[in-house]
Amino acid sequence: MASLSRQLARWITGLKYEDLPPAVIDRAKGVTLHCLSSILIGSQTKPGRDAVKLMTDEEEGVKRGATILVSGQKVTKGGAAFANAEMAFSGGKWDTFRMLMHPGTSVPPAALAAAEEAGASGKEFITAVAAGYEVMERLAAEFIPTLAARGFHASPIFGVFGGAIAAAKIFKLDEDQMNSTIALCASLASGNVEGARSGGKALREGAAVRNSMLAVALARQGHVGGETVLEGDAGFYHAYVGNNQGKLTYSFTGDTHASLAKITANLGKDWIFLETLYRIYSISGYNIAHVDVTAKLCKDNDIRPENIDRIEAVVNWLETQYPSPAFAVRREDTNRQPGSTAYHLAYAAITRSFPMLGDWAPQSSRADDPPQVMELTNRVTIIPSPTMTLFGPRITIFTKDGKSHTLQGTGREFIWDFEEEVRRIRGIDPGLPIPIPQYEAVIETCRTLNRQPRADALVKLMLKK
Repeated sequence: MASLSRQLARWITGLKYEDLPPAVIDRAKGVTLHCLSSILIGSQTKPGRDAVKLMTDEEEGVKRGATILVSGQKVTKGGAAFANAEMAFSGGKWDTFRMLMHPGTSVPPAALAAAEEAGASGKEFITAVAAGYEVMERLAAEFIPTLAARGFHASPIFGVFGGAIAAAKIFKLDEDQMNSTIALCASLASGNVEGARSGGKALREGAAVRNSMLAVALARQGHVGGETVLEGDAGFYHAYVGNNQGKLTYSFTGDTHASLAKITANLGKDWIFLETLYRIYSISGYNIAHVDVTAKLCKDNDIRPENIDRIEAVVNWLETQYPSPAFAVRREDTNRQPGSTAYHLAYAAITRSFPMLGDWAPQSSRADDPPQVMELTNRVTIIPSPTMTLFGPRITIFTKDGKSHTLQGTGREFIWDFEEEVRRIRGIDPGLPIPIPQYEAVIETCRTLNRQPRADALVKLMLKK
């Protein structure tokens, strides 16, 4: 049987726009808009500005390269992908796959950098984004918690694959070159959590997507990456997961084994990409459902804040020990500090919403918090459970009249189509660095991306005049 990378390469290179189901096309447009929206917000943050300055100081003035969005400087493709990914990250409007993965901070930035040079059409861009997401998420799916328990951060580790596959697809690499791109990503994958645990700042998707562009450049020049780099005895899964037999230390469902063969099963028929959800608030991903489920529960039952006695939430146990039970930096089942899960439940119960704008600061309160938030936070109990679905908490509000009201999340509350993405993302309008009509043009270009002769029309629309 062909190696995993060979099977993936064969599928990626053969994938055509006409092969994509309508839902996949719609989702590719949506995640692109979400990423661009986050870049707009992130361009105004200190981390975003620092990333732009780093790349322009090092690289500005190159003859061939790509554009840093919003500011407009031209740097290398890897440099532009880095800066754009860092702005997307600092903007806080990410997408999320199985809690610890954020493909939107790596795949669209790499695809945009490649699209500028290649003159790729909108259809080619959509196809590349879909391929990057699908393969990145298949490689990661069952292995995320086990990889995290070994000290790796799943999002940059797998992000290098997603970004490289999208860029390689846009550059029309052949099967051998695509196989080498995937193999080279295994050597360039990196992302460790100890720095952030010990007072530092994690090096994440920005570095991953810069390495994506390096992998593609090497493969284009004929660098052969190897054949069994993923599943081999000394390969990627052995190194990052601890074995190449699919043995798991942790899993979201309690399974102790995953099949490597599942990575390529039904490629192009079953799209795991469609599990990707939108993290619309700039908070830890596992808290977004607590906001909307609690808000809906209060609205549906007309529960007023002054009538709440206490709140309980039953959640997937891995959501309470971030990033891994092996070395949790946060224990949400015992934490009632600002920014905790309990805090977000209380905030939603009092306001029936959560602000769309604000810096990415997951463990902090806000200056304009209603005074009742922290008081109610102390009456929230988080109950870990190994049987609960990810991002699908069961919220129960006990009222002072002795009644209780319960609502179970599905885990799919933040999976929606393009038009719902447009409706929800408009909450950032007051904080945009570009005029509203220009942002409207970004939205419309994403909506009609499959009819755009050049995908880099988006780049021009994302420049601050």
